[in-house]
Amino acid sequence: MPKLSVIVPFCNVRQYAPDTLRSLRANARPDFEFVLVDDHSEDETPAILERAAEELSGVAQVRHIRHDKNEGIATARNTGLDAARGEYLAFLDGDDWLAPDHLTELVASIERLGCDFVRTDHVRVTGRARTVHRVPVGLRDEVLDPRDAILPADRTTSVDYVTVWAGVYHRRLLERGLLHFTEGLRTAEDRPWTWKLHREAESFAVVGLLGVFYRRDVASSLTRIGDVRQLDFIRAFDQIVEETAADRDAGRLLPKAVRQYCAIMAHHLAEEDKFEPAVAGRLREMSAAALGRLPQDVLGEVLATMDMERSARLRRLRRRTGAGKGTA
Repeated sequence: MPKLSVIVPFCNVRQYAPDTLRSLRANARPDFEFVLVDDHSEDETPAILERAAEELSGVAQVRHIRHDKNEGIATARNTGLDAARGEYLAFLDGDDWLAPDHLTELVASIERLGCDFVRTDHVRVTGRARTVHRVPVGLRDEVLDPRDAILPADRTTSVDYVTVWAGVYHRRLLERGLLHFTEGLRTAEDRPWTWKLHREAESFAVVGLLGVFYRRDVASSLTRIGDVRQLDFIRAFDQIVEETAADRDAGRLLPKAVRQYCAIMAHHLAEEDKFEPAVAGRLREMSAAALGRLPQDVLGEVLATMDMERSARLRRLRRRTGAGKGTA
């Protein structure tokens, strides 16, 4: 069994994949496994991965998998999870990179702390600018209950830090079914995943490692494209609300889930001009229906405490469509 498996999905990232792969080489150990998943790239990425897999196999264990059709990042990560054999698991995206020896430091941290998973800070790279983004948890190097890190509802908490690649996870979470992503989600796949992890895992810790470099505003990223696939956030948050409503602490946790849903919805509505008119119309229609599905008492409390701009945008949408009328 490898000590660590790193799952890395790639899709049409020929410009960035060489940096990612060089950083894996700078982290390689004979007991580390790199699972390279090509999500049916249509540029030069497959050839780059073929060469890299051969080169990396001399310094680490490598598994190279190619999808017959494009499935999206959630399914690509699941493919990697199904193939991974490591005692610990980590993720990296095909356009990001790691500092040398970061993976060794990650493994040392989780072994020292003995918890289910460890989260780390990361460096956001936008062009030539670099900024540090911290896990919104004050205590460092201390084992904590993940459920306790979900609240308070009106502040940024650990479930808002949805960087799945900024951390390392024990294999027992995989065996419990907590590491697979919702199949088919093209965006927001990290949202229900993070919530599930914090509701159902038993322990976690935050360490101050700065070894992950996240490339922001990549031209091919779905966060930059007004694409219908971005509307998958509706499906993702419907799942969060449904699962949280069934939780033993639903009364405490639902306000956070609903507030987060409303914040993301208001964000997309504020940027609807980036969508084609038909997609923008679908965004408004789906958002109105989602507001109607939410528990209306909790929704009312959330809208009453949100900032005026976002609250007004969502209230206008409800009034215009009649969303929420007669909903329990």
